Amino acid sequence: MLSLASLKHFRYKEPEQVESGNEAGVRKTIETIYRREGRRVFASLVRILGEFEFAEEVLQDAFAAALEQWSRDGIPANPGAWLISAGKFKAIDAIRRRGRFQKAIPELLAGLESDVALPVEWSEETFKDDQLRLIFTCCHPALAANTQVALTLREVCGLTTEEIASAFLSSPATIAQRIVRGKAKIRDAKIPYQVPARADLPERLDSVLSVIYLVFNEGYSASSGETVVRADLSNEAIRLGRHMLDLLPDPEVKGLLALMLLHESRREARVTADGDIILLEDQNRSLWKQPFIAEGLRLVEAALNSRGFGIYTIQAAISAVHAQAATTAATDWPQIVALYDVLMQGAPSPVVELNRAVAIAMRDGFESGIVLVDDILQRGELVQYHLLHAARADFCRRLGRLDEARKSYAEALSLAKQEPERRFLAKRLKELG
Repeated sequence: MLSLASLKHFRYKEPEQVESGNEAGVRKTIETIYRREGRRVFASLVRILGEFEFAEEVLQDAFAAALEQWSRDGIPANPGAWLISAGKFKAIDAIRRRGRFQKAIPELLAGLESDVALPVEWSEETFKDDQLRLIFTCCHPALAANTQVALTLREVCGLTTEEIASAFLSSPATIAQRIVRGKAKIRDAKIPYQVPARADLPERLDSVLSVIYLVFNEGYSASSGETVVRADLSNEAIRLGRHMLDLLPDPEVKGLLALMLLHESRREARVTADGDIILLEDQNRSLWKQPFIAEGLRLVEAALNSRGFGIYTIQAAISAVHAQAATTAATDWPQIVALYDVLMQGAPSPVVELNRAVAIAMRDGFESGIVLVDDILQRGELVQYHLLHAARADFCRRLGRLDEARKSYAEALSLAKQEPERRFLAKRLKELG
């Protein structure tokens, strides 16, 4: 299981003032700055040096220099700017050492030295710009989707390879290979560390948002394992979403953040104390977090009013309708069906079609739902998707078609990989006798 306990939000905050000579106090302050600012300083160094590994090496050297100098002279007014400047000088020293053996390096060194001579005024906006560059670099469409996720979690979020491997139930060696391949691809293809041009933004933004949503989905509903949710992952995705919104107030960024907040508002109501699933219609809605809902509603309304929204905003609007309903029976199912109709036009898929079938079943009756689900099955789509069989089983159960319900529940149980879902399906089967 992933543990992100060591991962802190690294929004900028002025460090506590520590007197020079107080080495223990300086060390504690530096540890705090490292947790909060380390990846942001790293993002700036990547942009300056153009190499992940070199930037990581220089980052460590800069913090080591900080411990020595700040213990003597006190904490500087702008620690981030100091670390960037120190990192550049450390890079110059390293390049000079390498320059003895590599003739091409002096040109790079000359450029870096001229930049160092300029006064450093590293602002909050500079940090944000550099992190945005790094996010877009890690999510470049030339990289495979699983590599984008691994690189983003490692280089932007600062997770260790072991933590990422644990989160995605993979081996550290596999994750390490993905990260190495991703960095090599960026280097060999000379992918620039920059926010893409406006004309290229929609394609690149889609990759960034899909990675964030992939991380959230794995946290909101784990694909396998012992638990339904992984709160650390969903929280991290929301943090990235907030950061993206700070950096780029695009309507779809608002839509994605709204979608994640509205889903996350229900987390505590979705499982029992023993970790068993509680269906939406059975949830205690007083447990839904109203601040998340209020923020999500504001964001989705702003995105819809922009007229520049996309699939995340439409999904957020569906979630907003659920959030505003006092009960399942009081839910505005016609509006949800209408929103799924729009979603099918913009992003048609068998899964969206299945979700629309459930909404139609709630609006028109469960016979209608069975007809639509069977149509998906007859096309040979989602045959291995346990939630489709679970939906059909539920429709049949409610209609009293118990033999069909048993068969579909058994099929769903054979395909489910998440233990709470398996327990839920087995319980339904037992109840049917």
